[in-house]
Amino acid sequence: MKKLVLILLLPIAFQSIGQEPKEILQSIYFGGGSYYIGGEQRQSLLELISTIPNLETYEISITSHTDNIGSKEFNLYLSQMRSQSVINQLIRFNVPEELIKYKDFGKEAPVYDNETWEGRFRNRRVDILFSPTVL
Repeated sequence: MKKLVLILLLPIAFQSIGQEPKEILQSIYFGGGSYYIGGEQRQSLLELISTIPNLETYEISITSHTDNIGSKEFNLYLSQMRSQSVINQLIRFNVPEELIKYKDFGKEAPVYDNETWEGRFRNRRVDILFSPTVL
């Protein structure tokens, strides 16, 4: 019985030797004026987190964005609410809060063209970057 367990564990140990941790980016997309995270996106985030070994050795950076519809003040508020929704979800998934940093951009830093429906949709997001910490 002990030999069987040893044989099963050795391949797992050898796979992790020499592999460098990599940055991982996940985006969560929102409807207009919303900070609700849908079930599929929650599940996708949970699955991603479960694949990251030694999560405590990562820094998690959240950047929140909106499209250009609405006032600057409202979009900053919405951006903050989106960040908080993602942070709350990460905490529910047992991610230590001290690993999480965030920045809310509102409508100030669009990556996509807000003149198109697709661009506005893609700007309504929170990007979550998992970066291995350097020791």
